[in-house]
Amino acid sequence: MTLANSPTRGRILLTGATGYLGANLLRRLLADGEDVRVLLRHGSGSESLAGLEVERVYGDLRDAEAVHAAVRGVTRIYHCAAKTLWTAGNADQRRELFEINVIGTRNVLQAAIGAGVERAVVTGSFAAVGSERSDPLLPVNEAVPYDPFARNMPYQTTKAFAEQECWKAAASGLHVVVATSTVLIGPHDYKLSRFGGLLCDFAHQRLRAYAPGGVEFASTRDICEGHILAMKRGRRGEKYLLSTEYMTSDGLMELFEEVTQVPRPKLRMPGPVMGSYSRTLEALGLSERIHGWASSGIWRLMQLRRHADIAKARQELGFEPTGITSAVREAYEHFVERGLIRFDLARGHRRHPGVFGSV
Repeated sequence: MTLANSPTRGRILLTGATGYLGANLLRRLLADGEDVRVLLRHGSGSESLAGLEVERVYGDLRDAEAVHAAVRGVTRIYHCAAKTLWTAGNADQRRELFEINVIGTRNVLQAAIGAGVERAVVTGSFAAVGSERSDPLLPVNEAVPYDPFARNMPYQTTKAFAEQECWKAAASGLHVVVATSTVLIGPHDYKLSRFGGLLCDFAHQRLRAYAPGGVEFASTRDICEGHILAMKRGRRGEKYLLSTEYMTSDGLMELFEEVTQVPRPKLRMPGPVMGSYSRTLEALGLSERIHGWASSGIWRLMQLRRHADIAKARQELGFEPTGITSAVREAYEHFVERGLIRFDLARGHRRHPGVFGSV
């Protein structure tokens, strides 16, 4: 892409700055010298913004007027905000998912069109990419359509609908790109993600068992780079898959052992047994409180064993993933610094020299 086609530097609007991706992307943008405005919900946690010099405006994505006010005066938008739920949820939860993920995205994009925003990058989810019916384990790319008749969670459906809002906005002339993320791992996990919680439980030896499976991980460093590349080089109305590395459950346990110096659980439970336990917890309404393997969210993700083909992002954006080991170490260090991993709670737990140097 030529320099003439690059977006103008100016104020950026970032949504979802208190979330996992947003907290990391905000720090990357500020490190790059960008002028950033963040849209926050009233009462949203501010720990992820502590000590950062950033303009804050308040409003709900579902409030079109508030979103229009937040967009005024910006040249670019990173729309990372979304509600995530890896259970079927109840009627109120499903309605909230739709209103935030679909209507909220529509409000952002319509405001961008009205304000003459040059470019927008919307965070997509690998969960809204379909699978090859002939072999669900085949790597999939952006061209594989979402299957509305598969056994999907409401969250997946809302993210697929949100993409439709992007394509409508692109047809109306907005330069919008979807940067599709796989499962995140890395630092600045202030709300404790599923796999962040899994790492904490592992370090404290609260993880009693694990089961077979696999998942595509994206390091927060790589996903931020991918979003910035999508802003600079992404083609209007296109979607790009961003991932770092596929890991099996055994590989993940081995990596956690290396980073934490704590042994993995001795029990490798058969998949059907763990699945039954997970479904029982979900039926009792307990799954959302658990970060371990029995969490229905982790269980569903690991059992899909889906692989991502990121060739398009490599070729068109110049995206080159790094590795997942450093991301896990950074996540570990982040949790230790915040007191979420405590050495006095883990028998035989030692600081990893690669993270803490001579400490």
